[in-house]
Amino acid sequence: MNILIIGGTRNIGYFLVQRLIAAGHRLTLLNRGISKDDLPDDIPRLRCDRTDTAQLKRALAGRNFDVVIDMVLYKGQEAEDIVQILKGHTGHFIAMSTGQVYLVREGLPRPFHEVDYEGALITMPEPNTYDYEEWLYGSEKRQAEDILQKAYQDHQFPYTVLRFPMVNSPRDSFNRLYGYILRIKDGGPILIPETPDYPLRHIYAKDVVEAIVKLVERGSSATRAYNISQEETLSLTDFLTLLGDVMGIAPQIMRVERNLLVANAFLPDCSPFSDLWMSELDNTLSKQELGMVYTPLRTYLTEIVAHYEAHPPLAPASYKRRHSEKNLIMQRQ
Repeated sequence: MNILIIGGTRNIGYFLVQRLIAAGHRLTLLNRGISKDDLPDDIPRLRCDRTDTAQLKRALAGRNFDVVIDMVLYKGQEAEDIVQILKGHTGHFIAMSTGQVYLVREGLPRPFHEVDYEGALITMPEPNTYDYEEWLYGSEKRQAEDILQKAYQDHQFPYTVLRFPMVNSPRDSFNRLYGYILRIKDGGPILIPETPDYPLRHIYAKDVVEAIVKLVERGSSATRAYNISQEETLSLTDFLTLLGDVMGIAPQIMRVERNLLVANAFLPDCSPFSDLWMSELDNTLSKQELGMVYTPLRTYLTEIVAHYEAHPPLAPASYKRRHSEKNLIMQRQ
């Protein structure tokens, strides 16, 4: 197939390109070209800022693709633009979305199902706050999804949306999992807030790729949204204990009042998986309709830890105040 990938060359997109090339597909990449990637040089590249409508039109003018995979669709206007440009020029548009489309819904119990999408939304948080930025992300993703749905209703624009929670990957540019690994390695306390203790249900980057590949192979018959999420649901304590077991080190986990961690500006750095805006998704529909089989948590944690052992990145910015985290506990003892 002739496939266009918009953005996404650093993390999930990197693994996706490898899979699609191995399967014999013809790829074209569209992105700004600002960040150097280590993908094959012979892949055709289209350079533009996808948020600039005029640039996007020029880049895609006269081009047709069997499949377009949009890794960086964030806002309603971006969805409006891409629909207008690709209408009649692609057989299947696959967009990446997020479980935060449920977190801006009002009063939803966890885990979230695809049918939970419709309904009243929560009140907008106070602007210029962390909660506002997270609310805005989920709200704008909903706007993009709504435009895709309307495009299908109005003129059968062939789309599928994949919603996923926190993605664990050895290529995560924020190194969130690596931050926990470093804290386990240094033997000091891992500070996590006492409340709320939402259970974790993440996803492995390579399983996201698997879902995309399945959609590519089956065509545009699945005009709807799917939750993509691992099988295991567990507490953060159990997650860190499992991670430590994979590493052969027992983690020193300490629960601290959330207000104290916030007052010291430790969150989300000290424990990014304690974020109030992390979603928990039910994956039943993806298994029933796409035939998804998810990588066991222990298996993929083992793969990621092995990658970091072989290719240790620089310590992330979230680890820079590690000494202050330790001092906080010493002062309380």
